Amino acid sequence: MTNDKQQIDIVILSNGPGEVVTWVRPVVQQLRQHLGEDGNGAQVRISVVLCPCPHATGREGTIARSYPEVDRVQEPEHFWPFLLWGQTAANWDWRRKGAVIFLGGDQFFTAIIGKRLGYRTIVYAEWEARWQSLIDCFAVMKPALIPPGPAKYGDKFTVVGDLMAEVAAYEWQNRGISGELIGLLPGSKPAKLAQGVPLTLAVASLIHAQRPQTRFAIPLAPTLELQTLANFADESKNPLIAQLGGTGAKLIREQDNSYFLEISSGLRVQIWTETPAYGLLSQCRLCLTTVGANTAELGSLAVPMIVLLPTQQLDAMRAWDGIPGLLANLPLVGSGFAKTINWLVLRQKRLFAWPNIWANQEIVPELVGELSPDAVALLALELLAQPERLAAMRSSLRQLRGEPGAAAKIAQLVAKGL
Repeated sequence: MTNDKQQIDIVILSNGPGEVVTWVRPVVQQLRQHLGEDGNGAQVRISVVLCPCPHATGREGTIARSYPEVDRVQEPEHFWPFLLWGQTAANWDWRRKGAVIFLGGDQFFTAIIGKRLGYRTIVYAEWEARWQSLIDCFAVMKPALIPPGPAKYGDKFTVVGDLMAEVAAYEWQNRGISGELIGLLPGSKPAKLAQGVPLTLAVASLIHAQRPQTRFAIPLAPTLELQTLANFADESKNPLIAQLGGTGAKLIREQDNSYFLEISSGLRVQIWTETPAYGLLSQCRLCLTTVGANTAELGSLAVPMIVLLPTQQLDAMRAWDGIPGLLANLPLVGSGFAKTINWLVLRQKRLFAWPNIWANQEIVPELVGELSPDAVALLALELLAQPERLAAMRSSLRQLRGEPGAAAKIAQLVAKGL
């Protein structure tokens, strides 16, 4: 722990929902364990600065504020004045000594902020370490990211392991979930939910008809309200239900405050409101999921999955990086840009799920196009009937990622440099 004469600021730079939940959360927990609290006997203050992200939901700041280890949070709409002129919306004061930690966004932002504040800079590098001359320290996922031979900046690199593996490092207890469980992850944004909710509910109904012992659950995204999810299962509010199997559902609340989406056939899909939902997901034999950060989380938990990218509504995908993401999210004209961009991307036959991108091959199936519930259910039933295929998928997912323990090692690197 720091001594009483040291007053230290730790600035966490992050952006999207996946990074805030799976990277920021374990790191700030470990920072507190290694550096102590801010207050009467300790001198460490943790601030989270969010930068704009095409994947953002708007609730990243709320999530970051919910972490007891975090003292201050700045929303992404105030990022550019801070980056360009060093001015925060709330006129934050800054201590003489500190560190800037990159946990999402653009690594170059870390260098600029660190230079302006006079703080040491640390970048967590999952797949690429950039701006090596400007950054003080790189905490890398795997040894492959260390420059080969007598590289000029090799001494800046430390292998810390895989922050996403922190997800899989938890020890989970069975909370009354028994039997065969399938997780449904229809997305968290309206464009994805409009297709994802009716498609996954229709598939669940078809699977349940063949395997009545199977149970289904939707882990509620931390950025999503219960009623919002339910609205996309309501036939009177979501016209895409008719195009995607015609399976609607109504929201049911039990006396114990558990929630379900009940389909007309009587099948109930539990809505899991605890976050993060890793305990639930780790018990799933299979998940049906949209593209996005959830594929990375499932991959880190080594949970077999079928990745769904329905194109009945071609402008649903707007979470592209860089200029394509900016164009797709423009007011009024964004929908047109999104349709064009997605049409071009789909023609490239690229991989969309993060585990497949990491492996550069399809290790979890991706279904892209005007998907029918029958086709998705058929593949799911085939996998469930062949446990050896699911076991092979689990094994491949485990081999993709690095070792756990990265958060503690990052905290040690921060403490060492202060």
